[in-house]
Amino acid sequence: MRRTDRVFTVMLAAGALAACAQEPPPPQAVETEVPEEFRQAAPAAPVGASIGTPMAERTATIGLLNKRNNIAQDLTMKPGETRRIGDVIVALKACERTAPWEMPQETGAFVQVFVQQSGNDQAAFGRVFSGWLFKESPSLNVVEHPIYDVWVKDCAMRFPGEEGSADDGADAPVRPAAPPTPAPAAAPSPLPSPEPTNEATA
Repeated sequence: MRRTDRVFTVMLAAGALAACAQEPPPPQAVETEVPEEFRQAAPAAPVGASIGTPMAERTATIGLLNKRNNIAQDLTMKPGETRRIGDVIVALKACERTAPWEMPQETGAFVQVFVQQSGNDQAAFGRVFSGWLFKESPSLNVVEHPIYDVWVKDCAMRFPGEEGSADDGADAPVRPAAPPTPAPAAAPSPLPSPEPTNEATA
């Protein structure tokens, strides 16, 4: 082998090693179109005579983890909304949190999770979970699936008397309440006038 051939072979091998040393970019979760049958999702679960922000105006943050590639992301959803990420569909039916004056404090969301049965885009989605998930007590109800994990992170809503909310500037400074106006002092009662005397009597 000629010297030029050896030099070319060494350079080619060095270039191949350099190309192998570069790590590929990390995979990203891609949100795709929700199938038609899931777009017509049932309305949010009724919550009776609940107080605070109306259900349709609340916003939940749902965590989604793909344990196969370790990609985690937050889904910001409103009750009645459905999102699809790859071969998993997450449907939010309702979210709720405990009023500030009640204990213990809990944040929950009623979630349904559907997973496509195989890698085929034409395969049907099967429901793997339907129920309430709780932020403070995650072990009460869990999504049992070998690939996907779903949990609730927040339910943005407010109750009467709360200052601000997630939608109307909760970070805005709160104006201090004006000091109470003192009641006016009562006017002193007039002194009784002296009774007239008749000095001419004798």
